[in-house]
Amino acid sequence: MSRVRFFAKITQAVGIALALAFTLSCDFDGFKTVKIGNQVWMAENLNIDIPSSKCYENNPENCKKYGRLYNWDAAKTICPKGWHLPSDAEWDNLVKGFIGDDAGKKLKAKNGWNENGNGTDDFGFSALPGGDGYSDGGFGNVGVLGYWWSATEGNSINAWYRNVDYDYSDVGRNYYGKSILFSVRCLQD
Repeated sequence: MSRVRFFAKITQAVGIALALAFTLSCDFDGFKTVKIGNQVWMAENLNIDIPSSKCYENNPENCKKYGRLYNWDAAKTICPKGWHLPSDAEWDNLVKGFIGDDAGKKLKAKNGWNENGNGTDDFGFSALPGGDGYSDGGFGNVGVLGYWWSATEGNSINAWYRNVDYDYSDVGRNYYGKSILFSVRCLQD
């Protein structure tokens, strides 16, 4: 077998493997979705307006780009029927089980991140840095950090979240006070 045919076969096999690993669908109940492994995620930050949610800096244009920001109590109930706020273990499954090394870089959108911190968006997840909001009405980190709630409580005042930073290639994990406003990605039931 010639080298050209050999590499063509390898390229075809890789393409088939990637197609099996994830698929993108753009019209599931009006939400962009992506299948990564055996999980179906929303491929955009949630943007459902409820009284306890906010647009970054209270600017509706930011909601169009980054989605809305929600406190943890709202995040637990905002996902549409057939969807839910992913648990910490479900985030682990995505980050460690399906994506692995450089998960942040692979999940980040190809544009929209400050300081040339864009990702490769290998899986169509298109993570954007929606920043965060505070109970005093302030906001921070848009363009720099993306934070997403998990459904897993840390303790009575904290809950676990995931974050991606413009200048790191990994996905962070920590817990924070439930009153802070973060983005939401829903996972299909």
